Amino acid sequence: MSLSHPFRETRTVDFAWHEVTGAVGDSVTVLPIVIAIAVLTELSVALMLIWFGVFQVVWGLYYGVPLSVEPMKALAALVLAGTVTTGEFLVAGLLLGGVLVLAGATRTITRIQRYIGEPVVRGVQFGVALVLLETGVGLGLEHVLLSGGVALVALLAIAGGHGRVTPILVLGVGALVAGLETGLPSPVIPGAAGLVQFGVADLTVPALEAAVGQVAMTVGNAALVTSILLADYFDRDVSPDRLAGSMGVMNLAAVPLGGLPMCHGSGGVAGKYAFGARTAGANVILGLGYVVVAIFAVELVRAFPMAVLGVLLVGIAGQMAQTAVERTDAYPFVLGVGALGLLTNLGVAFLAGALAYQVRARLESA
Repeated sequence: MSLSHPFRETRTVDFAWHEVTGAVGDSVTVLPIVIAIAVLTELSVALMLIWFGVFQVVWGLYYGVPLSVEPMKALAALVLAGTVTTGEFLVAGLLLGGVLVLAGATRTITRIQRYIGEPVVRGVQFGVALVLLETGVGLGLEHVLLSGGVALVALLAIAGGHGRVTPILVLGVGALVAGLETGLPSPVIPGAAGLVQFGVADLTVPALEAAVGQVAMTVGNAALVTSILLADYFDRDVSPDRLAGSMGVMNLAAVPLGGLPMCHGSGGVAGKYAFGARTAGANVILGLGYVVVAIFAVELVRAFPMAVLGVLLVGIAGQMAQTAVERTDAYPFVLGVGALGLLTNLGVAFLAGALAYQVRARLESA
């Protein structure tokens, strides 16, 4: 059964079952980081989920496609490793919010794009797939018996022609395991304790360094690669500058009020597409789902087994890698940039790939 509404000329917002399964594809790129940050910092998991929910709906309806909203992974890695404090983490996100709004308004990323060939962007895309694959396998190895059983359930569903229901089945298993540990969840209204957890003292050199470290990944993966994927998957022309502006807006709005630094991301877009999302209905469903979970099932989220999420991440990685390779002729270049992203980080791979592309272009034209 499908419920569709016309939206923005010829576009519709569909609430069919495939939009529900597609919504799950984005959540698995979010939940592991949100859970880890909730455990290791003072941030409120409920407030973080509410802000993810709000902007899932806002940007899905604004752009008319199943756009992703994800954590800024480079910043998240630093706070999880203890390299920066919670306050420095949030200040870095605010600084990036201002930079991204400015970059979008001045069309800076479009100017940069002229010097970055499509193979570079495809290489970063392939690198994201490799990172997701590594993360998924790592999470699965934390509990091999559980992840193996869940993977078997997913494979049986796919073999039976029900591939799109696999995320629901997998999450259902995870929720059951978590529920056995926590018992039935009870509703809790998020309080104000998680608001404004930073101050002027958090504007430090490590905060500035963290912001700089995130910039290249945001430009490469969250703006350029996401823009290309929206065209690949949904035939939607959304410029990297518009994406930069929307990322800046949501950070300036959410970070002071309990959110964590957020961005768009190609992994979430690929996840939505892989599991069936084709309209902004997936964003509405996922956004409302985040808010419901924030109120009724926070403890269930905290106890959710990461090994289960790892199985879904492996599937998303496969979808994304396939798209990156199928849509390029520069296979060695794309694979090299992707491998560098896995071995170092995506920001380094983006910068090195862009430099190598320019050198190659100049040599070919000489």
